[in-house]
Amino acid sequence: MSGLFEYIKMAVQNIRANKGRSFLTMLGIIIGIASVIAIVSIGEGTKNQMNSEISDIGGGQIYISCSSEAMSEDEWILPEDVEAVRALDNVEGVSISESYDGETVTGKGTFSLMVTAEGPDAKMVNNASMKYGNYFGEQELEEVKNVCVISDSDAKRLFGTDDVVGMSLDITCYDMTKSFRIMGVTTQKENGTFVSYTYEGMPATVSIPYTAMDELVGNMDYFYGMTVQADTRADSQALADQIIHLLEKRHQSAGEEYFQVQNFQDVMKTMNQMLGMVTAFISFVAGISLLVGGIGVMNIMLVSVTERTREIGIRKSLGAKTSSIMLQFLAEAAILTVIGGIIGILLGIAAAHGICSVISAGMGMEISPGITLSVILTATLFSCAVGVFFGIYPARKAAKLSPIEALRRN
Repeated sequence: MSGLFEYIKMAVQNIRANKGRSFLTMLGIIIGIASVIAIVSIGEGTKNQMNSEISDIGGGQIYISCSSEAMSEDEWILPEDVEAVRALDNVEGVSISESYDGETVTGKGTFSLMVTAEGPDAKMVNNASMKYGNYFGEQELEEVKNVCVISDSDAKRLFGTDDVVGMSLDITCYDMTKSFRIMGVTTQKENGTFVSYTYEGMPATVSIPYTAMDELVGNMDYFYGMTVQADTRADSQALADQIIHLLEKRHQSAGEEYFQVQNFQDVMKTMNQMLGMVTAFISFVAGISLLVGGIGVMNIMLVSVTERTREIGIRKSLGAKTSSIMLQFLAEAAILTVIGGIIGILLGIAAAHGICSVISAGMGMEISPGITLSVILTATLFSCAVGVFFGIYPARKAAKLSPIEALRRN
């Protein structure tokens, strides 16, 4: 063990004696490690932000819709189907969502509406946060009450204030007009980095019970699709299969593929895979600089062997073993890459924070670098491996020098 420390001490002394050359040797390692860590951290941060936003709007949700074959056979999701799915284990709520174009006139003028007919679990499925009043539920659907829910931003557009609970809103759809009492105001969600809830010129959105929509425009005795809020701890794929089996049994359509599934977990998984592939490719390109840096280490170590040929000859003539000479040069190569790796890690972390800050400030994004211990450890081990790998050839060359031939050189 004491011999190893002696070799390390000698390697450090040699590196300090050639500071400029050593730094230039480490530069390729520094750039490579810093680039890989910065890119992977930014990629992980982007993925985490995207997953967080998607989870906020669709975490644990399964969307069931009718296929084109079902529609051609006039097979639809019925209210009774919705209630049957609600009764399944691991199902926390089910809601339908059918939207119609509408119009309303208030003291502020005439406004276009997107009137959305929803089911009894709409508040849960929409992950709605109430600012005033309450969301409608089973009672309002059963009693076919003309009530509605509106966001605070749309309330301000229509009425000039968001405290509108109890006010009436006249909704016109298909030349039919009915008055709806506003029973709840939700907090408008802010657009995220990857998910947008609003766009310029978007009509005001009003949610009403689907039974009230049936009274207004009809055609609400069957649905094209439904959204199931599942227990996030449950196997969403198994639950989706169970729901499809239930619907096929109720419609006696086994094997007809009348119902199709869109699982938000599958969407997130696909998007993560795509983003992971892009990050891996860019990291691979950045990692090429590590190869260049490793070649630089090997080159400078070959120069060092040439410069110290007489020293090697003297040591071998005094009885130094071949393994000792080899270990000395390997230690020097490893130390160069470890120091370069540590500097690269620190620069990579700083670069990741800096780039994320610039993106957040310049593009309105909220991205934090996803720096993990595994990435740092991998980068450290990789830099050490580069040093050892590219240091083997120069070290073997030094170790195999003949003492007589080495002493003859000046």
